[in-house]
Amino acid sequence: MLLDKLGRKNTLYVLNVIALTAWALMAFAVESDVDIVFIQLMVSRFCIGIAMGIASAPVGVYSAEISLPRIRGRLILGTSVSIALGILVIYILGYFIRNDWQLIAIICCVYQIVAMICVIPMPESPSWLVYKGRLEEAKRALNYFRGLERSSEIVHPEVLAEYNLMQKSIQLGEGVKKPPFLKSIREPEVYKPLLILMGLFAFQQLTGIFVVVVYAVQISQEAGVSIDPFMCAIMIGVGRVTTTLLLGVILERWGRRRSGIVSALGMCVCMFLLAGYSWVSWLQSIPYLPVIAIIAFIVLSTFGLYTLPFFMISELFPQKVRGAASGLTVAVGMCFAFICIKTYPAMKNALDNEYCFVIYGIMAFVAAIYVYAVLPETRGRTLLAIEDQFRTGVKSQRYQAAPVEMQEVSIK
Repeated sequence: MLLDKLGRKNTLYVLNVIALTAWALMAFAVESDVDIVFIQLMVSRFCIGIAMGIASAPVGVYSAEISLPRIRGRLILGTSVSIALGILVIYILGYFIRNDWQLIAIICCVYQIVAMICVIPMPESPSWLVYKGRLEEAKRALNYFRGLERSSEIVHPEVLAEYNLMQKSIQLGEGVKKPPFLKSIREPEVYKPLLILMGLFAFQQLTGIFVVVVYAVQISQEAGVSIDPFMCAIMIGVGRVTTTLLLGVILERWGRRRSGIVSALGMCVCMFLLAGYSWVSWLQSIPYLPVIAIIAFIVLSTFGLYTLPFFMISELFPQKVRGAASGLTVAVGMCFAFICIKTYPAMKNALDNEYCFVIYGIMAFVAAIYVYAVLPETRGRTLLAIEDQFRTGVKSQRYQAAPVEMQEVSIK
């Protein structure tokens, strides 16, 4: 709703204000009054939960709408790099500052202020401006993103062709007047990607990715890791950042489907190795196998299953429902995350860690089958071409990138 009503840029402002409020409540909790501290902490965590939900969609949607098809994957990937880097920074803060959570909250406040300042010079998405009928602003923004003078007139023929194609996409979505989401959801270009991505988010969580991220220290200790578990968490974070940086090249060379299949099968093997470490004697002779398995699980998940759902919400939905559909999909994903994270301690107590790892491994194998069977390939295709395939059920050559793809030229 925020993405559609306020726009991509203003949604980022809202996100940063909520997050800053959350960290400030935690940072300046009055320790002398336990009841007030408890209330502040609960309100803070509730607000940061809202911020996490909002943060999942707008940057990816914005990146998809301002980029060209040949660089869209790498640009959207900036979201995943930032998430991986943020988790690593928190792991590092946890390693050095183990007993002062208010100091960590103050550091997060400073970061949030910097993030809000960075939003100020950003132009609004040209696609959203066209959708709202603000055509002059859309032309200025599109000129800016294509390296031209920020003018309300488009003179470059390829940029003009791209602008006309953008307008055509909006017209296919029933013009500037937006249909109700519940009505749009009956259309194949909406409900097909919605169901596909909800399923992908479900498998993302059921394979235990968020469980390993959240319980990294505890899982490391219980898996028999001999090094400092906080250092193991940092190694996991470093592995994620490194892999995410390489992911742009991987996704552009392998495509989305192959990356997802390799990722899921690799995660399956890692979970079985982690479970087998307690049962198979010869596995116990391999030095640091639990550390290797946990880090490899995170690295392989980053290659596909962890990243793809957030990545592809920016590619699969048509413009007319992109905000609402992205929000609904992420909400479903967060519900699965909540269920998996909250049930893990009970599962561990009832089944032991080894059987939990086996369940996660089986779900990763099923996820590989799901990706192979239903996930469409979007590499190098325009957003309009992807939408047209869902609408017609045929992968046609219409709306491809070639007629509007800008050439690499120097503009003085």
